[in-house]
Amino acid sequence: MLSLFPAAPAPAADLYSLHAHLENKLHYQSPSGWFRTKLGGLLDLEGYTIDQRPPGLLFSRHDFLFNPRLSLFLDTQFGSHFYSLVQVRFDRGFDPGVMPDGDIRFDEYLLRWTPFDDARLNVQVGKFATVFGNWVPRHDSWQNPLITAPLAYENVTTISDGAAPASPAAFLARRSTPDAKGAWLPVLWGPVYASGGSVFGSVEKFDYAFDFKNASLSSHPFVWDATDLGWENPVVSGRVGHRPNAAWNVGASFSYGAYLLPSAAATLPAGKGRGDYRQITVGQDVSFAWHHWQVWAEAIASRFEVPNVGDADTLTYFIEARYKIAPNLFAAARWNQQFFDKVPDGAGGRQRWDQDLWRMDLALGYRFNRHVQVKVQYSYSHQHGPLQQGEQLLATQVTLKF
Repeated sequence: MLSLFPAAPAPAADLYSLHAHLENKLHYQSPSGWFRTKLGGLLDLEGYTIDQRPPGLLFSRHDFLFNPRLSLFLDTQFGSHFYSLVQVRFDRGFDPGVMPDGDIRFDEYLLRWTPFDDARLNVQVGKFATVFGNWVPRHDSWQNPLITAPLAYENVTTISDGAAPASPAAFLARRSTPDAKGAWLPVLWGPVYASGGSVFGSVEKFDYAFDFKNASLSSHPFVWDATDLGWENPVVSGRVGHRPNAAWNVGASFSYGAYLLPSAAATLPAGKGRGDYRQITVGQDVSFAWHHWQVWAEAIASRFEVPNVGDADTLTYFIEARYKIAPNLFAAARWNQQFFDKVPDGAGGRQRWDQDLWRMDLALGYRFNRHVQVKVQYSYSHQHGPLQQGEQLLATQVTLKF
């Protein structure tokens, strides 16, 4: 893990000089100022030491995973009313290790129109992150005080979208097998960069955001582009927030829509279609900032309408805190839990459809300057059952921001 750190850091003055030169080269503004564009990015070098099977959305057959990632952001402003963003990533897959030989993708591309001179209304179209919850706005490596995502955004459940389970017994049997991450789903798949349109804004102390997307919160990244999955069964999500003062921000979110893929149609009961089976999700979130403290929390309940089984409900929450120990040094902690309700077992009884679990995440971070940051994280998790997946995880992340 130590090999991920620079062997001989450059003097601070040299680093600032280099970044100032880069920023000057990567920024352009027309003489009138009507057109402005800037290329920025994040270079992440991550290392994961994995205990047993890789947890969450980590993909590796070994006990160590090295995951480099370069994210480039092209921000462009056209006058005072139009804005566009394009994000391109070079990595080993959207989730660490899923494409071990490397991958290049357009993760985001959007055009935004702000008709007024204030933030009361914004309309955007393209491919962009979900409006659900309060973790997504701070999910990138520079803003996230930890390295991994909360359980709700990465814990793989036994729900599948490519094919329906043949029976309740077949569905419940999945609990005793390792996660089939290529076929099964979490409640939310990270920031969910699905395609569609969005309307959002702020009015005094209230925020609102609604989006209309081609894929559900739980959908795989390979269906997020509009060319991969259309809008035959659209998904609607939203969040309404209130900021009573500078310290507090509270919100409520929802999402409603089909989660099955077209490939599942052949496995559905006679007379049923993809649109008859939905993922229905509601959430509450709160954040608080005071002096050296920042605290975030979310509680999310989701129902999957599972063919040949019934309603599969789950509840998950996390509480996360960051404390600034010194101007450049911070500590972070997150407590996560997920609970699963019971479904019919096909023999007259009811059983939990997946294994309840909890996870504790601890991290220490150091920001050398406004361009270089290092984090180390330790996680311990436990499932209620004989099968454990990544009970312990040690991760290191070095981030260069430009």
